[in-house]
Amino acid sequence: MVKGILTKKRPEKRLLVRIAKTGGRGNLGRITVRHRGGGARKLYRKVMFGQVKLGQTGRVSSLEYDPGRNAWIMLVEYEDLSADKAGGLKYYMLAPHGIQVGDEIVCDEKTEVRLGNRMRLKNITSGEQVYNIELIPGRGGVLVRAAGNSAKVNAHEGKYTQLVFPSSEIRKVLGESFASIGIVSNPEFKYARVKNAGRARLKGIRPHVRGSAMNAADHPHGGGEGRTGIGLKYPKTPWGKHALGVKTRRAKKWTNVFILERRKKKKKK
Repeated sequence: MVKGILTKKRPEKRLLVRIAKTGGRGNLGRITVRHRGGGARKLYRKVMFGQVKLGQTGRVSSLEYDPGRNAWIMLVEYEDLSADKAGGLKYYMLAPHGIQVGDEIVCDEKTEVRLGNRMRLKNITSGEQVYNIELIPGRGGVLVRAAGNSAKVNAHEGKYTQLVFPSSEIRKVLGESFASIGIVSNPEFKYARVKNAGRARLKGIRPHVRGSAMNAADHPHGGGEGRTGIGLKYPKTPWGKHALGVKTRRAKKWTNVFILERRKKKKKK
């Protein structure tokens, strides 16, 4: 899917919401995330990551750009079967790679294994690629939502389904959880580059300053005469913590029992 086939239309007005910018500041007004601020104006698209209209067929009416994510989104229309409402219902959903305007999708307990369809993991055959996967049934998809990503259904084991994730991690997920068939759209995003400073500012990214260019009072790497190294055994954050190679996952996290094989480190070329 390429940008040229996105539908030329204004976004669905009732599915837009304004979210106030934070400038990287928390609820106390202090900077909690550095180098954020400014950026082009944008409205948040309310994307449905869960299940709607089980058993009903929806039609893809448009493929659209979403400034809040790297994947494309699709506007899906359903017929409203209730007597008190006229017209159809519309929802934004993550678009799979290869979906076209006019295609039909179905979300149900068990349905045809077809691009864009959504069903429970236990009903999806081994070897299929899935995205927008639920971790807790009924809570909506939280896993594999980035552009060009997909997980592979590896096997079914009792009430669990084994999935191979893009990170190479193999994990058990409840078979009652829903997942969508296919690969997330816009796989070419990984080749995109921020080519100049102005483009970064439009994204809300402010200039970064090297720690070694600061004073000793401002950063562990700072100080010294002229252009000097960091003078430490290992790089540190501005707050004196290890900056590289530190494991952040808790050793006794309760979800460890569901991980069958941890992700493999990629070898540097």
